[in-house]
Amino acid sequence: MTDFTPWSALAGGMLLGFSVSLLMLLSGRTGGISGILGGIWGASRNEWPWRLAFIGAMAASFLFNPLLGLSEAALPDYSLAWLIAGGLVVGVGTQLGNGCTSGHGICGIGRFSLRSIVATLVFMTSAALVVWLTGGLGVAHV
Repeated sequence: MTDFTPWSALAGGMLLGFSVSLLMLLSGRTGGISGILGGIWGASRNEWPWRLAFIGAMAASFLFNPLLGLSEAALPDYSLAWLIAGGLVVGVGTQLGNGCTSGHGICGIGRFSLRSIVATLVFMTSAALVVWLTGGLGVAHV
């Protein structure tokens, strides 16, 4: 995405907020993706439909990006080894932090959870530090 405008970010944020609010209102569940995906393995038959629907809605964006002319921003240009390593690090982090950025940042802060507020501050500070240490978004792909 080379022509960023705040409107796409605003629309995406509103859709995320609406979807997790709807999930909370209709089922009493939080919409953190690591909890939804991680909980699918031990879920009962009654749990599968809403979990798969939520994951499917997230995955659908990758299918619709090319149709909307957004295919260039769909996936980063990193090697498979770096993508797997990053995924493993994120998985370990979500287990250590009892949730992911979406769970803490969107759902937890919306519920005024002190744990989520602290976790989100740590996430954002870490992200800013990594961007600063690597020289911004122009870091070379390894």
